[in-house]
Amino acid sequence: MNSKEKFLRRFEEGYHICVGLDTDISKVPKYLLALENPILEFNKRIIDAFKKDTAAFKINLAFYEVHGHKGLETLKKTVELVPDNIPVIGDAKRGDIGNTAKMYAESLFDFYKFDAVTLHPYMGFDSVQPFLEYSDKISFILGLTSNQSSKDFEKLKISGNRFLFQEVIEKTNEWNVNENCGIVFGATNPKELKENMDRLRDLIVLLPGVGAQGGTLEEVTPVFKEVNHNNYLINISRSLIYADSSEKFAEVAYTKLLEYNNVVRII
Repeated sequence: MNSKEKFLRRFEEGYHICVGLDTDISKVPKYLLALENPILEFNKRIIDAFKKDTAAFKINLAFYEVHGHKGLETLKKTVELVPDNIPVIGDAKRGDIGNTAKMYAESLFDFYKFDAVTLHPYMGFDSVQPFLEYSDKISFILGLTSNQSSKDFEKLKISGNRFLFQEVIEKTNEWNVNENCGIVFGATNPKELKENMDRLRDLIVLLPGVGAQGGTLEEVTPVFKEVNHNNYLINISRSLIYADSSEKFAEVAYTKLLEYNNVVRII
């Protein structure tokens, strides 16, 4: 089963919650700090608890790169801990041209073995092309993001009275010749999400921003169900993985994951 098939299988099984492993050493339960690699142990317990009931895991590289060589080793080991049938997204937000983009693609797909990556499109097609050449992987292009400053550029009006983020979505559809493109659309923008569902077509949609950033399942899930668009991932990080700081943190967080899954299913 290739990477694209992993995503589609999880969607068919009714899973849409993507768990963000943005593991911050200052937020893991204190008792883990006595271990040789607290971050890896934290990730292992979350993965073991969640693996049957999550759509995907998303790993933000910054939380590992900050720890230098050891952090990069932890990153690779974390990816290896995830069962083969669960897709793993490398949240790297890469976007460069030529051989640089090619090397980034080889690093993320060939070395770290991610099933998908996040990319920013500011430099145009040749900055994402090397990633798209991996036809069985998914490349999530940043469309309308969840942060407050997204309006600085993403909501600028351009020709034809369209927003810049809408042009990005249209370009992503053009680039989707191998049906391996996705789009990032912040869950903090439910109004814009509903207004642009027709533009999203068959793209897999990654929705960050639920929880700590203010987005809600109750706002975004119905938008997809109303138009029978089943290919979406709702990413939740801090409010889920740090739900508890005791020795039972993984079990408590898992219970919260089941609650989130239930909300998505009954809406």
